[in-house]
Amino acid sequence: MENASLGGNELKFKAEMCLLSMAIALFVVSAFFYSYQAVSEGLTFSGGLGSHPYRIVALTFVGFGSALTLVASISYSKRSKNLGNNSRQV
Repeated sequence: MENASLGGNELKFKAEMCLLSMAIALFVVSAFFYSYQAVSEGLTFSGGLGSHPYRIVALTFVGFGSALTLVASISYSKRSKNLGNNSRQV
């Protein structure tokens, strides 16, 4: 029975690491989109977005990255709390 719980914890750890990796990737891509500036003057004033036309996309990626980080941290805290309770009940 302990092997099954250890395998489940290993799988949860891998899922948490995957979520954190995806969040970091989204933060990197959002930094690229946020720092992108339009070169031509026609693009600069069109649509009211100013010189950063991908700012909304960047902020959306930051939101998703933050949500993934939150989910991973909640999962980790629940798992570490369960591991602490299981080790005390020996």
